[in-house]
Amino acid sequence: MAGLDKNTPIPTEIKLHQTSRILEVAFNDGSTFSFPYEFLRVFSPSAEVRGHGHGQEVMQVGKQDVTITGVEPVGSYAIQPSFSDGHDSGIYSWDYLFEIGKNQDMLWTRYLQQLADAGASRQAL
Repeated sequence: MAGLDKNTPIPTEIKLHQTSRILEVAFNDGSTFSFPYEFLRVFSPSAEVRGHGHGQEVMQVGKQDVTITGVEPVGSYAIQPSFSDGHDSGIYSWDYLFEIGKNQDMLWTRYLQQLADAGASRQAL
């Protein structure tokens, strides 16, 4: 998280679409991103997922059918979703959401390759 400043795009609308399992975020710069729940769970900014430093990341597997059971605001700078697998420690700041939104295709492609390389699956066991 680089931190919020006057240039950080701020969400103007956040919608949960439970049927399609998409979190839609519209920003004040006109950008809109549609995040599959699985994507958000896999790229949680929590220490549980990212570790406490480079090389400590924990690959998330079996998250294909995860849902978001709730979303809480965190001050005026972030949201904290709760996922159906019990994960609820990720705080998604506006700058983090914007960054992963801009890079969503690249991040997802890299994640799928890491899964394949590890012989792991998106499906729960």
